[in-house]
Amino acid sequence: MERSGTDALAGEPSGPVDIETVRAKYREERDKRLLAAEGRIYRFARGELSRYAADPHTEAIERDPVTDEVDVAVVGAGIGGLLMGARLRESCGFERIRLIDAAGDVGGTWYWNRFPGLRCDIESYIYLPLLEELGTVPTEKYATGAEILAHCRALARHYGLYRDALLHTSVTELRWDEDSAHWLVRTDRGDRFRARYVCMAIGSLHRPKLPAVEGIETFRGHSFHAARWDYGYTGGGVPGSLAALRDKRVGIVGTGATAVQVIPHLAEAAEHLYVFQRTPPSVGVRANRPTDPDWAKALEPGWQQRRMDNFHALTSGVPQEEDLVADGWTEITARLAAILPKSAEANPEDAAGAVERADFLKMEELRARVDTVVRDPATAAALKPYYRLFCKRPCFHDDYLGTFNRPDVTLVDTGGRGIERLTEHAVVAGGREYPVDCLVFASGYESEYAVPYTARAGYEVVGRDGLRLSDKWADGARTFHGVMVNRFPNCFVLSKVQSGLHVNVPYMLGEQSRHVAHILKAVQDRGRHVVEASATGEKEWVEEILRLANRNLDYAESCTPGLFNNEGRPSELHVLNGSYGGGSVEFVNVLRTWREAGDLAHLELSD
Repeated sequence: MERSGTDALAGEPSGPVDIETVRAKYREERDKRLLAAEGRIYRFARGELSRYAADPHTEAIERDPVTDEVDVAVVGAGIGGLLMGARLRESCGFERIRLIDAAGDVGGTWYWNRFPGLRCDIESYIYLPLLEELGTVPTEKYATGAEILAHCRALARHYGLYRDALLHTSVTELRWDEDSAHWLVRTDRGDRFRARYVCMAIGSLHRPKLPAVEGIETFRGHSFHAARWDYGYTGGGVPGSLAALRDKRVGIVGTGATAVQVIPHLAEAAEHLYVFQRTPPSVGVRANRPTDPDWAKALEPGWQQRRMDNFHALTSGVPQEEDLVADGWTEITARLAAILPKSAEANPEDAAGAVERADFLKMEELRARVDTVVRDPATAAALKPYYRLFCKRPCFHDDYLGTFNRPDVTLVDTGGRGIERLTEHAVVAGGREYPVDCLVFASGYESEYAVPYTARAGYEVVGRDGLRLSDKWADGARTFHGVMVNRFPNCFVLSKVQSGLHVNVPYMLGEQSRHVAHILKAVQDRGRHVVEASATGEKEWVEEILRLANRNLDYAESCTPGLFNNEGRPSELHVLNGSYGGGSVEFVNVLRTWREAGDLAHLELSD
C-alpha cells in the first residue's frame, strides 16, 4: 500500500513545466472525451431503474395521515434542513418546526451514503455544523460518515427537530393558500397540513445517476449504486471488512470522490476487482489524524466560526495572516498567493497567468506523486489526471493509488470512452468482456444545475394565482439573493442556484440559513406574517447574475467533461441556473451588508 506520513508527500515535478505542452495535452484529453460523450447521457434512478435509489437502511412505519398546522415546514432533513430548523428555533422561537424527508432519518447525504471508507473531505472541525452549540469536537480531522450521521442526529435531538418530523415521507405538492396566508403541504403518505412558512433544502448528493449503456436492465449479476450500498450482499460496514466478497469478481464503474474511498476496501475483500475508469481523479494526501484532546480543551469561544471564515477566505483567494486548517485545500491557495505578481491587481491577465501556472505546477506534483506510488508504468500513466485542478472536485486519500499495486486489482482505462455495455454477466469496455459477479455504480448524482429544480425535488410548488415554480423557472431560475422568489410568499430556498458556491457546502448552508432566520425574525418584530421578494428586487438580482455569469465559462469549457461543466457543454446550461458569479466571499458579504442595513430592502411585508 501507499507510504504514509511525510513519505506520502513525495512527488515534486522533476523539471520545469512546459505550459504549452500541458495545455495541448489537456485539450487532447478533453476532446476525446467530448467525442465519446456524443449522444450519450446519464440515466436517472427512476422508473424501471428506481431500485437503485431505494432505501436500503430502514423501512417505513405505517402511520395515520397528518392534518395539523405548523409554524415552518422544512423540506429536507439533511445538513441544510437541520441548520434551517436550528436557526429558526434559536432566532424566532418557533414552536412547531416540521422536517420532511424521504429518508428514514435525518442526515441527508450522510443518511443515504454509507459506503465503506466514507469520510468528509473537508476538515471535520469546519464541516460539521454547530459544534460549539452542542459542546462537542469531532474525534478526527476527517470524520467518518458514521460520526457525521451521529452528529446530525444529535443536532435534531438538541433542537427538538424529531418531535414533528415526518420521515420516510415525500412531499408531493406545496400550494399557497391566499385566504389563510399559509402553505398547504401534501405528501405521498396522505398528509395534508398547513405551514405558515416553508423552507426547501432538498440537497444535491442523494439522487443517483447511472451510465446510459445498454444492458443495465438485463444484467443478471448483483448490482447497486454506491449511494445505496448493499451490505446484505457485501457483508461488513462503513469501516470495511466486506467478507462476503472474498470469492466474488467485482467491478466498479466510476473513479470520482466516492470511488476513491470505496476502491481500497473492495480490493481488500474481493477475489478480483476491476476498476472501470473514464477519467482519473486527482488524488492528494489526506493525512488524517486523531483530534488532540489538549488542543480541543484549549479552544476558545467562537473558535469554529473563526476557523470556518479563515478556510473560506483562504480557499477563495483572500490572504490571511494564518492558515488555521492547513490542508490540501488551503495549500494550493497559499502557494498561489506567494507567486502572484505585484502587477496582478492592475493587470488581470497577469493574475490569470499566475493562477494557471500555479495550477499546472500543482497538477504536475499530483501526477508525479502517482509515479512515486504506482509501480507499473502503464498503470501509473493511466492514473494521471490531465485537466485543471478544479475541473473536478479534488480528492484526498492515503491508500487509493497504492491499491493498484495489488495483483488482484485491474485498472480498465477506457480512454475517456466509459464502459460500452453490459452483457448478462460481464462489463464490456474497449471491445473486451470482463466477467463480474457484482457491479458497483459509483457514477455520481443528478446535477443541481442541469436538472430542473422541481424535477429533482419531486413535487410542484404553486404560488400566488396558481403560478407554478416549474413554469416561472422554465427559462431559468429567478430569485432574490438565491433564497426568495417573487409571487411565492413565505417560501425560502437553500441551494447553489444564484447563491454562493464553495467547497465547504455546510458553511454556505449556514450563511443562507442565518439569512433566512434574520428575515423571519425581522418579520416577527414588525408584527407581520407574510413576506415576499419584490418584483424589482428579483429583477435586479437576476440582472446581477447575468452580469457575472460568464466569468468562469472559458475555464469550464476547457475542462474535461464531468458534473461541474455539464459533461463538457457548460454553455448549454442556462446561465440563470448557475451560482453567483462574483464568488462566495462576495456573496456572503452581499447578504451581510443587506442584513446590516436593517431596512429589508426589496421585501414586501403584509399581515
